[in-house]
Amino acid sequence: MPAVTALTAPSAHAPLTRGTVYRRDPGPHDVQIEIRWAGICHSDIHTVRGDWGPVPYPLTVGHEIAGVVSAIGDQVTAYAVGDRVGVGCMVGSCRECENCRNGFEQHCRNGMLDTYNGKLPDGAVTQGGYSRSIVVDENYVLRIPENLPFEKTAPLLCAGITTYSPLRQWGAGPGKRVAIVGMGGLGHMGVKLAHAMGAEVTVLSQTLSKKEDGLRLGADHYHATGDPQTFAALRDAFDIILNTVSVPIDHNEYLRLLRFDGVMVSVGVPPEPASLDSMTLFDNRRIYTGSKIGGIEATQEMLDFCGEHGIVPEVEIIGADEVTRAWENVLASKVRYRYVIDISTLS
Repeated sequence: MPAVTALTAPSAHAPLTRGTVYRRDPGPHDVQIEIRWAGICHSDIHTVRGDWGPVPYPLTVGHEIAGVVSAIGDQVTAYAVGDRVGVGCMVGSCRECENCRNGFEQHCRNGMLDTYNGKLPDGAVTQGGYSRSIVVDENYVLRIPENLPFEKTAPLLCAGITTYSPLRQWGAGPGKRVAIVGMGGLGHMGVKLAHAMGAEVTVLSQTLSKKEDGLRLGADHYHATGDPQTFAALRDAFDIILNTVSVPIDHNEYLRLLRFDGVMVSVGVPPEPASLDSMTLFDNRRIYTGSKIGGIEATQEMLDFCGEHGIVPEVEIIGADEVTRAWENVLASKVRYRYVIDISTLS
C-alpha cells in the first residue's frame, strides 16, 4: 500500500504534524485522486479532540476534498484521468438497504463509512483529505463544475450540502421566508443558497457585526438576536428556520418565530441536548427536526446548482503550516468564512 504524505493529529490537543497515511492501490471501481484543496470543517476539530467519541491516533481528518483524477480502475466509466472531482463526508455505505436505494446513503441502515475515522471491514481506520491523495469507490466521487473557481469548491462538499439539503427538502423558494441562524461557515452558505433558490432571506445573528457581509451575500434582512426586541418583532414570521450554530440557543424562542406549519431545522451540533417545550410545537403546528449532510445524488445536484448560479464559499487559502492557527481561529469564530488548505504546500 503506497505511503502518502499527510497532516496527522498525534493526540487530542497536540499540533498537527507531517506524517504518512497508506492508500490502497485502485481496484476495479476505484478512483485515485490527487488532492489539490482541502477545506477545514469544525467537525475536523471536534473529532480530533474526542468530542464525539474515542479517536485512534494518529488520525488524518478532512472531508471537504477537491482534486484531480490521477488513476482509475479498469471498470470505471464515469471518470477519466484529469477530471476535477470532489469527495465529501462519506466514502462508503451498504448500497443495499432501503435508505441507500432511495439516495439517502448518509442514513445507511448498516452505517455509512465516514471519510475519516471510519472503520473498514479489516479493522483499519479511514484517513481524510489533509493529504496528498486518496482512493475512493467511484460511487462516492462527485464531479465539480468547470466554471467554479477550483480553489473555492472544497467546502461545498460539506458546508454546501449540509445547508442545501434541508433548504431543498423543506421547499425554500419563491414566496417562502427563510431565516438563517448564524453567519459563519455554514450560515453564509445557507444565505447564498436560499437566495439563489428565490426565498426571502433573513439572517439572525448574535450581533450586527457581519450585517454588511450578510446583505452582500444575498440576505434581504439582518437582525441581532442579542436585542430582545428581535424575537417580539419577528413572531410568526418564517416558513423555514435553518439553525447552523453549534452553541446552545433557546430553541423555544426561535420556534415561536415560525408561521403555521413552519419548520426549524438544526444542522449544527451543540455539545449538550436541546430543551424544548412541547407547547411551543403545538402552537402553529410547528416542526422541529435535524438534517445530516445529503446523499450522493443530492450532493451532485448541489454542485450542479452551484455551477449554474456561480455559488462558491467565501474562503481564505492557507498553507499546510498554517492549519494550527486556522483551527484556533475557527474555535474563536474569527474566520470569514471557510479555510481551504493548499495541499501543494504539504511536502
